[in-house]
Amino acid sequence: MLSQLTQYPYPSGRRVVMGNRGAVATSQPLAALAGMEMLWQGGNAVDAAIATAIALTVVEPTSNGIGSDAFALVWDGKLHGLNASGRSAQALTTEHCAGMNRIPEQHWLSVTVPGAVSGWRSLWERWGQLPFEQLFVPAIRYAEEGYPVSPETALAWRQAEKTYLPLQGEAFQAFKQVFFPGDRAPAAGETWRSPAHAETLRAIAQSGGDCFYTGELAKKIAAFAAATGGLLTQADFAAHQADWVEPIATNYRDITVWEIPPNGQGIAALMALNILEGFDLSRYPRESPEVYHWQIEAMKLAFADAHRYVADAGSMLLKHPELLSKVYARDRRQLISDTALPLAEPGLPKGGTVYLAASDGELMVSFIQSNYMGFGSGILVPGTGVALHNRAVGFTLEAGHPNTVAPSKRPFHTIIPGFLTRNGQPLGPFGVMGAHMQPQGHLQVVVNLVDYGMNPQAALDAPRWQFVRDNLVLLEPTVSQNIAAALADRGHNVRPGSFFGRGQMILSTNSTLVAASEPRADGLALAW
Repeated sequence: MLSQLTQYPYPSGRRVVMGNRGAVATSQPLAALAGMEMLWQGGNAVDAAIATAIALTVVEPTSNGIGSDAFALVWDGKLHGLNASGRSAQALTTEHCAGMNRIPEQHWLSVTVPGAVSGWRSLWERWGQLPFEQLFVPAIRYAEEGYPVSPETALAWRQAEKTYLPLQGEAFQAFKQVFFPGDRAPAAGETWRSPAHAETLRAIAQSGGDCFYTGELAKKIAAFAAATGGLLTQADFAAHQADWVEPIATNYRDITVWEIPPNGQGIAALMALNILEGFDLSRYPRESPEVYHWQIEAMKLAFADAHRYVADAGSMLLKHPELLSKVYARDRRQLISDTALPLAEPGLPKGGTVYLAASDGELMVSFIQSNYMGFGSGILVPGTGVALHNRAVGFTLEAGHPNTVAPSKRPFHTIIPGFLTRNGQPLGPFGVMGAHMQPQGHLQVVVNLVDYGMNPQAALDAPRWQFVRDNLVLLEPTVSQNIAAALADRGHNVRPGSFFGRGQMILSTNSTLVAASEPRADGLALAW
């Protein structure tokens, strides 16, 4: 995978970026520059990752914000996992959802305690080298001085108009004033700024994040919730903490693929890889109907289990060792034939996530944070710039399901950072953002790297598919018509699609860092 650095079979026009001292890759160039600023100032990869994440709340608000959740995998000689997702209000019960089929997307019920700020602080406390306040400088500058909105972000912003501009009620007014001034989204190249966002970031920086959970910001959020129909209280914020967790993994051929354990859906990628391992994909060209079919069917089976069993870790009926059993994968593999199986119902919610990778050769960081469904709930606390996510939509309202809504509980989460090792040695971080596309993107990128030896850029560039539900499969326009027809002949309901995630990767070989950022976003990979 790192021996084919001059081979690019797909026409993205991008090449890998290489360096020996440090690298950053994310979906927005100004955020990548923020991370590089930290490396140039003597910081390490964790400093760079945090600064990048903070900057993304400003320069890509269509996907994340201060009110996001976050997860991370960090290599420092050993792999560590961080779950910085928040829990539901202590007052939330199923009675609040009576008469509903699901939790509404733009509503206070969809808001759990945002965990991203606690994630930044937890990472910095363990590995940070620069002062915490220094990590906020680029983001505060972007928010105060403004920045030109990048093309893909502008498209997402404009598409969000139809969701958020019609919202009525006091809870949504401040959000619309900040993000849709003049009742419209900013156009590509137009300068957008948010002074309140800058002030909030400054307060978080100066307090080490405490103001967000036990100080003035927590008080403001709780007061606004009480005034506009929300359940979150200061006690909910004070009770929040990010948790260090043991990453989970599976071996796929000669590579070990690592994910965060549930409540995230990373386990679905690992289950699918276990199933897929029984097929000799390398005997067939990457662009062949057999290779597409086997991947799609493996993903269907994995989703069927993930959506039945994955929940907040304390509520799961089956634990991850059972779901990741190679024997179980063998049994599931027997269900795959030459024709499509109608199985899982993962749905197709709109994504709203940012992913970043950072490395300095010793520390390696895989980090992801998200509002969900674009801007999230559409609720913004006046005067703060804090737009709140809508992660509680990940709960089910099905009685008896391990992921059913409950007080002080983490919902099923879509965002998943990934990491690769070989023989106990790190290769590096990777991720593909985008709701239920994420484990599917992880699967496809790993197959490209391992079965077809692609370099990181080519592995990200390759055409993608997305399983939706039943037999419905979306294909990227770059997938050949011959493959589309062959999949249809096998019983897949094939349709064209427009969103297939957005990925980043940094892999290492010897002392060289090889970074890539795919062309489906405005992203940038930088190395030195």
